[in-house]
Amino acid sequence: MSTYQKIQNELLQQPKTWLITGCAGFIGSNLLETLLGLKQKVIGLDNFATGHQRNLDEVKQQVGDDLWSNFKFIQGDIRNLEDCQAAVTGSDYILHQAALGSVPRSIADPLLTNSANITGFLNMLVAAKEAKVATFVYAASSSTYGDHPGLPKVEDTIGKPLSPYAVTKYVNELYADVFQKTYGLNSTGLRYFNVFGKRQDPDGAYAAVIPKWTAAMIANEDVYINGDGETSRDFCFIENAVQANILAATASQEAKNQVYNVALGDRTSLNELFSSLASTLKENEISYLKQPVYRDFRAGDVRHSQADISKAQSLLGYQPEFKISQGIVKAMPWYVDFLQKAN
Repeated sequence: MSTYQKIQNELLQQPKTWLITGCAGFIGSNLLETLLGLKQKVIGLDNFATGHQRNLDEVKQQVGDDLWSNFKFIQGDIRNLEDCQAAVTGSDYILHQAALGSVPRSIADPLLTNSANITGFLNMLVAAKEAKVATFVYAASSSTYGDHPGLPKVEDTIGKPLSPYAVTKYVNELYADVFQKTYGLNSTGLRYFNVFGKRQDPDGAYAAVIPKWTAAMIANEDVYINGDGETSRDFCFIENAVQANILAATASQEAKNQVYNVALGDRTSLNELFSSLASTLKENEISYLKQPVYRDFRAGDVRHSQADISKAQSLLGYQPEFKISQGIVKAMPWYVDFLQKAN
């Protein structure tokens, strides 16, 4: 039995109360679905800046009314300390996912990114400290590795940030460390590497690459690749990220107050990703016959990204269950259904 299976069994026997910030977002709503499925009590906080009511509605449909009754939703903003204080009350664990993601968005509006990702993060730390929450797990980012060229990325070796977004996520790690040393607040940072899966928003200027390309393919529109297509990423299926969050929250004391890579530990080029998406769509009876359109590299992007996940494996018992191809196959029916309904 894996560590994750063991923890799931323990939670079923002894339910806890969890706070998920950003619960209406992509990662937050998947965490919500899993935790309600494990019969946990969950408090959710969201201001719908990037999350959607439709994600909460879908989770309710998936888990059923009985389990949904264990969920309490608070519409609020992490930039408001009082909202944070109200949300943390009674929580055993916090899974802090609320943030403004996207490197391009941060370059376009650094003040907005800073207010959500630093001021909002600090508010949550203060509220968690006051409430004496057992563990504060937060969404860190692989962008923290910045311009350091080494591969695979190892947690204790980072470079200089390449975007305002990367700065904010690094500051999160610094604040979390200071709060542990100064106030004794246990925290764990999860450096996500290109998480993808169902309920990832395909709309808008800052949509992630997999839902954005999938939407274009389904609509038979052009797919744009920034650069030559040999840029590579460590794509991590959402269920792997959910596993990491639950393991981090329930980890032993020696495994807390650390930062972990959350990824697959592999690399996929954008050209390979394009082929994989087209192939999986064909299996779902959608043919995309166009070639990608190549354009300039995007400002703030790193050339290659791949994680060393050995630290999370050894200290948390993290075992990613889904490779990128398996994740795409599992997620594709949701994308197809969602996008066809939208059209």
